[in-house]
Amino acid sequence: MKNENESVSVSENENKSENEFENESVSEGDSESEIENESEHPLVLVAEQSNESLKAHCHGCGELLSAPCFTCIHCNYHLHKQCAEAPLSLPNHPLHPECSALGFFLRQRPFPDDDRVYGCALCKEKRNMFFYECRSCWFSIDIKCAQLSSSFIQLSKHDIHQHLLTFIESPMAIDVLKRLNCSWCHEPLIDAIYLCPDCPFILHKKCFDHELPPEIDHLTHRLHRLFLKRSDSDYLCNLCQKQHSGPFYSYSLCHFNINVECAWPRSIVEDKSRHQHPFSLLWRRGSFICDACDTEGNCISYICSTYSLMVHKDCTSLPRIIKFSRHDHCIFHKYFLEDLTRHDCKICFNEVKLDRGSYSCRKPGCNYVVHVNCVLEHQSLYEVINEEKQCEELKEKSMQSSIIRVIEVNEAGEAAKIEHLSHQHCLVLVGKMEEEIDRKCDGCMLPISNICYYCSKCPFFLHKTCAELPRIKQHWFRQSNATLNFDSFNRCNFCSQSCSGFFYKIVEYWDVCIRCAKVADIIECEGHQHFLFFDFKCKKECNGCGKKCQNGAFRCGKCRFALDFGCLTLPHSALHKIDEHKLKLTYHDDKEDPSLWYYSCSICDTSAHLECVLGNFPFLKDGSTLPNYEHDHDHGLKIFRKVEGFPKCSECGKFCQEEIVKCKESTCNYILHCKRLGL
Repeated sequence: MKNENESVSVSENENKSENEFENESVSEGDSESEIENESEHPLVLVAEQSNESLKAHCHGCGELLSAPCFTCIHCNYHLHKQCAEAPLSLPNHPLHPECSALGFFLRQRPFPDDDRVYGCALCKEKRNMFFYECRSCWFSIDIKCAQLSSSFIQLSKHDIHQHLLTFIESPMAIDVLKRLNCSWCHEPLIDAIYLCPDCPFILHKKCFDHELPPEIDHLTHRLHRLFLKRSDSDYLCNLCQKQHSGPFYSYSLCHFNINVECAWPRSIVEDKSRHQHPFSLLWRRGSFICDACDTEGNCISYICSTYSLMVHKDCTSLPRIIKFSRHDHCIFHKYFLEDLTRHDCKICFNEVKLDRGSYSCRKPGCNYVVHVNCVLEHQSLYEVINEEKQCEELKEKSMQSSIIRVIEVNEAGEAAKIEHLSHQHCLVLVGKMEEEIDRKCDGCMLPISNICYYCSKCPFFLHKTCAELPRIKQHWFRQSNATLNFDSFNRCNFCSQSCSGFFYKIVEYWDVCIRCAKVADIIECEGHQHFLFFDFKCKKECNGCGKKCQNGAFRCGKCRFALDFGCLTLPHSALHKIDEHKLKLTYHDDKEDPSLWYYSCSICDTSAHLECVLGNFPFLKDGSTLPNYEHDHDHGLKIFRKVEGFPKCSECGKFCQEEIVKCKESTCNYILHCKRLGL
């Protein structure tokens, strides 16, 4: 085998139309004694297992190897016969009926930087093994769970749960289910079960088949018996304080309701990966402050007698360690902070109580502390870490530099001459440069005057900080990797500006220009006296441009000041023909009252609106090629911010005085106002 990312392929006469798949498995017509793959090594069938191979693992399912299996004697690659003969595709799967017509294809294993694979839909784990992925979305199921497909014999809607439940005949074949218990009786999942793919709800078949009693006595309401009722409308459960629908137990005169799932909670909750001591159920209802999350509870609680803790039912399973996208290190849950220094939450900037639960960083000198409910509010922003050693593994993940090779180093130890991923020629480091109107960084499209790299063969410049950007980085906006690309034209989803510089792509949804990518979630801004932090829920008007912030904003924790990404990343200075000097970004008027931002020259007493100075496309480079989806012209189009003469627009016939797009073909005189394209 050439490498670990290649699995057993089809025989040479196999129809190669299946090459769209990332993996190919053994066809039925192949020899069972020896299988040749695309590399130079064959996989040989081993009918009986020798002592030497007892410790080997299957590269398909990750389990210890057992005969019969296929093995490569050259590169220590092994596959169970069942894994080697796994079908290239599955027509459908009962866990994913939405896209069943499209089917699933077999993939080798998640790539290290592939954030689209969120883990197996059944066991919820992302493991280094073969898996099937839906052709149209990110649904995936690993090969071990897929091999249990024959046990997914039915989907059922039961009145004790709002989602469809999947029947699994042999739950012990799934490793993760060995650590879970039935949601009803809380016993281990030894026998056949019903599982909800949408939430952590699992029932034994025997519990599922058991009919709900029409009335019950409940310790939380000793005065009356509770009667089983059914309702299509939502109701509030008095125990978990959440809205539910479906069957519930109630005594209507007292307006007391209990969700069926809450009627029989676990008496003991023990999970040493979350908390080292067991939590015991306290049936008595009453108001309390949860020691784990520092918020009020008004329902049954769980107590840890060792540490004298009282917590919500949900807080018994708080993750002990998480990796939060807005912080570089892993953070740990603590029930109290050991130091006596006041701490403000780095998300909401309200005080974190020292004697209540919070998440904090253990790194020396790092005072990062956040409220539990603040950090866990958005699931897309954090990742649960199961073992502490994973923190070091995440830290040790090296991010590839966009500098391909350092050719020369100067006396200060800086890379003086480099090869960069974005450019075909070598780039040379230079100190402070003379200011010129058209000299902009080809990465961030901001003016260049300080230290930068330049190309001696063509007009290409990069700020030193832009040249040193990593190819892959984690952006605080999502708990996923962002990949650097060098598109000639794109629109930033953060500042809404069209740009011809570098972009980071976050998953598949967000394109962020590197001006915005460099902005931290907590910043100091020259236009405001207090520091600002990003609030995903902020919908205030931006104090820079006056527009309403639709997708969150940087706001002040002490006053009503707010800024969007567009204003926060504006150039601090700009040249314009109305003044011989550089115009400076100005934040206050003469009376020192807050006003919308503008550009001004203090020497000439000149002032102008932001858009009047910058134009419609301040971050586009002249000659940038427009993507084909932006126009319907037969040839490629280039954008120009400066118009030579007064050419006529090919569509409306009017003279062009602002930005235009022009056909790339010299024989075609097609010219168009940029505004007509809606750019």
